[in-house]
Amino acid sequence: MIFYHENRKTFQTILITGGAGYIGSHCAVDLLEAGYNVVAIDNFVNSVGSSQDVLPPPLKGVEKITGKKVHFYYGDLLEKSVIQNIFQKHKIDCVIHFAAYKSVGESFHIPLNYYKNNLISTINLLEVMEEYGCYQMVFSSSCSVYGNPATLPITTKSPTGNATSTYGRTKYTSECILRDLSHAKSEWNIIALRYFNPAGAHNSGIIGEHPTKVAYANLMPFLGQVAIGERQHLTVYGNDYNTVDGTGVRDYIHIMDLCSGHLAALKKIESEHLKFKPYNLGIGKGLSVLELKNAFEEVNNVKIPHVILPRREGDVDALYCDASDSETELGWKPRFDAKDMCRDYWRWQTMNPKGYLHD
Repeated sequence: MIFYHENRKTFQTILITGGAGYIGSHCAVDLLEAGYNVVAIDNFVNSVGSSQDVLPPPLKGVEKITGKKVHFYYGDLLEKSVIQNIFQKHKIDCVIHFAAYKSVGESFHIPLNYYKNNLISTINLLEVMEEYGCYQMVFSSSCSVYGNPATLPITTKSPTGNATSTYGRTKYTSECILRDLSHAKSEWNIIALRYFNPAGAHNSGIIGEHPTKVAYANLMPFLGQVAIGERQHLTVYGNDYNTVDGTGVRDYIHIMDLCSGHLAALKKIESEHLKFKPYNLGIGKGLSVLELKNAFEEVNNVKIPHVILPRREGDVDALYCDASDSETELGWKPRFDAKDMCRDYWRWQTMNPKGYLHD
């Protein structure tokens, strides 16, 4: 049975791709608490799950927090029939598309995997959405589309396309696909959210960030693992950047602020036809690696020894954004700061020393 959509402004059911991942699971909390039905798909490449038939731990946590059900499907977006099966069973009003390989460093070593997974899966998803008359998407993009910017802060008018990594180029190419599609077919209504650096965890401590590829983990999990004694020291890659202390500067945004940005984008698509529109999500202030480390130590009363190694390929000096468009057009503003991120992540880390892999 194929569901075709009437023109309406209120969405009921949202499909989250990559729904068991760090961002997807936290976003599911906000969506359920806002009254949406959530359908999630994941293949556990960047998330924790042990069985195709059992709700993965991050989504069990989501249900515990919200008291509401998540409809979960195990599957890979490279298999179009898997996506079709979901659309046959549910009347999907909008898709939030998180699913992607996401490591800058790893993308240099396996570029074909990144291009195949991030682009072909997106095309498959778009084709099935068209087949079932669903033309609304919030796309998980990245600040990596801006490359190494000539000026800061980065606005949505800043040049894109000169990405410094394979991962960044897959996000830029995906945006091109979405822009071209919305130009060719007027039904499409798409917001691309260009994230900066999500960090922290839900304040319950029930869900958080669990890296599945330790060599390519984000900074905050490393801070937590060193502080709790799982690692001897933090590795800082490069102290020769043109920044306040020589270490890379990034715009860290609390994971729940990032999720509220998706909710704001969803509301925007419900009320207005944009065709294709990008927005930045960040707090608009950069912190260096050492500044974030120092904040983590101060807030949580811990010590984090560190060592300096050479900079990594693809990393840039500084990235932080101007998200004023998101405030004026989406009605979104970040509520949390770096200390909140550190405090909430440490709560998750101490409540779950092994992450989702409980003994």
